[in-house]
Amino acid sequence: MGSIADVLQRIGIAASSSKLGGIFYHHVSRRIDRVLIPWSGARWSMGPPGRTVLITTTGARSGRPRVASLAFGWAGDDMILVASKGGAAEHPGWYHNLKADPRVRVEHRGGIEQRIAREATGAERDALFARMAGEFANFAAYQERATALSGRKIPVMVLEPTR
Repeated sequence: MGSIADVLQRIGIAASSSKLGGIFYHHVSRRIDRVLIPWSGARWSMGPPGRTVLITTTGARSGRPRVASLAFGWAGDDMILVASKGGAAEHPGWYHNLKADPRVRVEHRGGIEQRIAREATGAERDALFARMAGEFANFAAYQERATALSGRKIPVMVLEPTR
C-alpha cells in the first residue's frame, strides 16, 4: 500500500480519465488551481501533488496573459506538457498560444521561472507521450477519445529552461 498521496493520485487519475471527470478537471479544478498554487507555493493543487504546473502564456489573438493549470513531467531539465484537453476534438488554447509565442512563465514547486516551449515531433513526441501516459493513465484514454472524435493526435510540448 502506498502513501495517502499516492492513493489520492491514483483515484484522481482514474476519475479524470472519464469524460465527466475530464470536464470537471477542465472547468472546475483548473480554476481552483489558479488560486491554490500561488497561495501554497505550488505545494497544493487539484491535480497530482507536485506534478501540477501553472503556466502563463500570451494569448495568440488577444495578446493578454492566459493562465492554465496542467499536469507535467520532467525529462532532464525540460518540463513536458501534454496538450490533451481531456480528449477533446480540438487542441487547447494554451497550445495555440505557445505555438504563436513560445515564451512561457511557469510556477511549480521549484519556484517561478521563464521557459521556452517547442513542440516534440516524430519519435521524440511518441516516446514522451508514452512516458507521460505511463505516469498519468488518463492521457492514454484522452488520446483514444481524441482519435475517435476527430482523428487528432495529441501534441506534446517541451518547455526548456532559458539559458
